[in-house]
Amino acid sequence: MQIRQTENRIDMNAKRRKAINAVKEEIEALMERLQYILEEEQEAFDNMPEGLQSTERGEAMEEAISNLEDAINDIENVVDTLDNVIEA
Repeated sequence: MQIRQTENRIDMNAKRRKAINAVKEEIEALMERLQYILEEEQEAFDNMPEGLQSTERGEAMEEAISNLEDAINDIENVVDTLDNVIEA
């Protein structure tokens, strides 16, 4: 009976790891979408005339770009942490 309980724990652990990996893959897909949005916003900012880049609108775009970069870095940290959980 104890062997069976141990096997069940291993199976459950494998199931949880598989579930965590599925969530990680979803998060990675969302991160890719954010990266695409970031690139579009950066390109839009870069294509603005220099005089407009220093306006309130341009500064708001720069802040959005910075915030998206921070969010993507945070998500990368989450993915790394989930990798550590899966490998543990």
